Amino acid sequence: MLIQCTKKLLDELKASPVQANEEGNPLLSWHANLLKIGRHKFIVLVNDKNRYAIVLYGLKAKEKKNIETLIEKAIREVFRAESIKEEIIEDYLQASSDFTFAKTKDRKLVSRLNKACEWVHFGEKFWDPGEIIQVAMSKWISSLLVGDGKNDYFNPNEEMFKDLEEFAGRPVFETEAVVLKVTLELGQHSVWRRITVPANITFPQLHEVLQTAFSWHDSHLHNFDIYEKKEDGSIQQDRPSLHLVCDEAVLSHEGGIPMKMETGIKVKDYLPAAIVYTYDFGDNWRHTIEVECVIDDYTFNYPVCEDGAGSAPPEDVGGEPGYEEFLAIIEDPSHPDQEDLQEWGKMQGYGEFDIRDVNRMLKRNS
Repeated sequence: MLIQCTKKLLDELKASPVQANEEGNPLLSWHANLLKIGRHKFIVLVNDKNRYAIVLYGLKAKEKKNIETLIEKAIREVFRAESIKEEIIEDYLQASSDFTFAKTKDRKLVSRLNKACEWVHFGEKFWDPGEIIQVAMSKWISSLLVGDGKNDYFNPNEEMFKDLEEFAGRPVFETEAVVLKVTLELGQHSVWRRITVPANITFPQLHEVLQTAFSWHDSHLHNFDIYEKKEDGSIQQDRPSLHLVCDEAVLSHEGGIPMKMETGIKVKDYLPAAIVYTYDFGDNWRHTIEVECVIDDYTFNYPVCEDGAGSAPPEDVGGEPGYEEFLAIIEDPSHPDQEDLQEWGKMQGYGEFDIRDVNRMLKRNS
């Protein structure tokens, strides 16, 4: 693997560059830079062939000394998060196992590298300060539309998938997926979504999918309750067997039900149990998640909303009673607050369920 580094990065790694082979495969070659944001240091790698980006953060002396191993690990973790088949990841890493560090020499590729570095500044939402390998930020930057300098545009992640498929000579994605029906428990209203998700999706990723599918804004805490199935196939409804939480502070609370952080836990490891997703413990929006089927020939690496109905309530409306009051006012032309409340609802993202918009957002955010 050829890593063409800026002088700043070579100095940081204390690496001695060698003369690069101009005939190399650009898919096995990356440009890399050291980026400083305040006191924080990032290493940004951009693939020479397709502009796919890998972001590392906060390397200490030990990691810098073993930078080849870390880069391999980063590519493996980010590609896994893209649902790329394990054997294709290993084939790629095997083909690029001999590392060479060189100086940057191509102005066009350096310009592309600098553009990826710019996006790190705007990727605070995706930054995980507790991890060296910035999986979410890498995926996000690689999903952004870029220009080729000829008035044409493309997404680096989609180009990487095509390049890996050509490299491997076979489809790149794991094909198993799960079809979920998610129903918001909302009294008088029918609000639900049918979503197909890759089988290796984690609970934090499922949370993000549900936020998009129901037009929530991820402004509040959430958890997942796991309800095991009985021997007769029915669900143990009265008491969950596990709470999966998103905040470590919750783990200190006393309770008779086991709790775990949701981080890294895959949904398929708990199927076919029933799952209840609760968002915003003030308004207490509960969503029942049912597994409808498992499919073996899924051709995407991102979720797809297949069907659905009903609009989810706006954020901070005051739970179900507040939502009923909200609906009564916005549907009453004689009410003095109708116009203001309609405008407030729009600001909160309230509107008719639009499956095309949901799918556009699901693809962009995955």
